[in-house]
Amino acid sequence: MTTERAHRDRSRTGSRPTRAQNDPLDDFTRRTVSVDGVSKTVYVGGSGPAVVLMPEMPGISPDVARFARWMRAAGLSVYLPSLFGVDGAFPRADAVERVVRPACVSAEFRAFAGGGTSPVVDWLRGLARVAHAERGGPGVGAVGLCFTGNFALTMTLEPAVIAPVVNHPSLPLDDPGGLEMSAEDAAAVAERVERDGLRVLGYRFDNDTWCTGRRFAAYRALLGDAFDGRVLPGAAAHTDPPPFFRDVVGCAHSVVTAHLVDEEGHPTVRARDEIIAFLAERLGLPETRTG
Repeated sequence: MTTERAHRDRSRTGSRPTRAQNDPLDDFTRRTVSVDGVSKTVYVGGSGPAVVLMPEMPGISPDVARFARWMRAAGLSVYLPSLFGVDGAFPRADAVERVVRPACVSAEFRAFAGGGTSPVVDWLRGLARVAHAERGGPGVGAVGLCFTGNFALTMTLEPAVIAPVVNHPSLPLDDPGGLEMSAEDAAAVAERVERDGLRVLGYRFDNDTWCTGRRFAAYRALLGDAFDGRVLPGAAAHTDPPPFFRDVVGCAHSVVTAHLVDEEGHPTVRARDEIIAFLAERLGLPETRTG
């Protein structure tokens, strides 16, 4: 298969390289985006209104890239920032030492209770402003996954962000009922959500030990009916995820990436389609074309 044909096929179907292979990400435009003097790599693709898709641990895996391609195929522009790990790498168990531990002690992240809002969110809000300026429309979507799950909510302090999706948010790691944000930011987020009529969509598996029912209860306590938390049965999760998720995560966790079962009508595929439909509706896209 030629490189050009591979690009077309991945864009149309949302497929990924064979399991255990890295993803070259060469059907995205690799850019350097600077916000307040801080530069990061961002992979950009698609047309239409923009969505900032944040990676899950241990980085922009082939499964995260597949989800980005599905959004791109639906008519959305995707801005996928590199925040940790090796871009496109297959998630192996040894990523704990190489990626997870360094991220947990990084000044950019607040992985544990009492740390407040992660400083990297300021940069992500700036990325949302850039994306909105470039793609237009009523605003920008923000989708967080696992380690970055809650970032999608705190990004709403940027007025351009109007469609937040929190997928299986795992922070703070040591407080199952905590929210990874300062008390001041929590109050400001709740005020913004109520004032502007935002809706916050969330997903988790019912037996997820990293994102338990207590965390979703905390979202409801903060946001009330504006939080639409949806829970899938753990038995629906993919039974053969990559080694990092099998050996380190150790439970059903990543609803639309590593634990998604790519079969028509499957609960995880319905969740993917619901997320894309939510983003499309909030961002003014006429219709969706999921793969």
